[in-house]
Amino acid sequence: MRKLSLANLPTKIQKMERFSEENGVNVYIKRDDQTGSEWSGNKIRKLEFSVQEAIDKGCNLLITCGGIQSNHCRATVSVATYFGMKSAVLLRISDTPPVEGNYFLDLLLGADVKFCNADEYRTSRMEIMQKMADEYAAQGYKPYIIPEGASNGVGTLGYYNAMNEIVQQEKEMGTVFDTIVIATGSGGTCAGLNIANIIKGYGKRIIAMAVCDDVDYFQKVALKISREALSYLVEQKEISLDKAEKLADSLQQTDFEVNDKYVGIGYALSRPEELEHIKRLARLEGIVFDPVYTGKATYGMVNELKPGGNLRTAKNILFIHTGGLYGLFPVSKQFKF
Repeated sequence: MRKLSLANLPTKIQKMERFSEENGVNVYIKRDDQTGSEWSGNKIRKLEFSVQEAIDKGCNLLITCGGIQSNHCRATVSVATYFGMKSAVLLRISDTPPVEGNYFLDLLLGADVKFCNADEYRTSRMEIMQKMADEYAAQGYKPYIIPEGASNGVGTLGYYNAMNEIVQQEKEMGTVFDTIVIATGSGGTCAGLNIANIIKGYGKRIIAMAVCDDVDYFQKVALKISREALSYLVEQKEISLDKAEKLADSLQQTDFEVNDKYVGIGYALSRPEELEHIKRLARLEGIVFDPVYTGKATYGMVNELKPGGNLRTAKNILFIHTGGLYGLFPVSKQFKF
């Protein structure tokens, strides 16, 4: 499977020295927030595969969806504009949104924007995007629909590759990570890391910290995406057709470890203690986390490192920073200084 080469890879891994000392365990961070600028974050790894497929199919319009401050939508719009393609995004809102953060960048980069409410998004987003595609096709465009988070079989190849990248970096560093922690909001990053872990026998413990929904939801999503990815892995000769068929039958929901204890009050909604945690880590390590994904995930990680937590047995933890800086600015007034 061909892919574009857009992200600044490999992203560096650095130790969080003071955080590690505080918690009595080695904690490292992989800086996928530094994959780029306009397309910074984890989504670009997935889009390198998704948009390549769109280009190979002769498409000239990308359609995708997400919340009003979606990192994925902003990255998709950025890549579309970079390649001279048109873009359209379906954004979930509750009220008329202020033009700020990722939404501002969507508009700045030239995206067409359509809004829907939470119920429409939950039950009908694919149907709405298909209707959008049909309308654009009637105008002469050839659209390509990318699902939420580019979390499907082709998109998840980005994090299948990322897992291999991590293992190569381990060799260069002389360090082995027994545990990898990530935030999950659509399941694709988790699925890519896990399927590589299973196929290559890396033996890592991968924990996806949910920022919405629950364990059952994400386990089902990750399983579905992983099975979709198998045909692409056969195509790029990562595995044989026979092995892919056996894996498709043997994979199960419990292959994917998800922690849903830190969803808080909901997707993209922050509690005071989560914002205080983001401020504290910024001042402790000089690293900025976002309120939607990495802030919640690291908040969960801190709590699971306490006595009785499920990370107390880990020795070398790698946290993958999936980006989201632009989503921090719209909530700046919620912080206390």
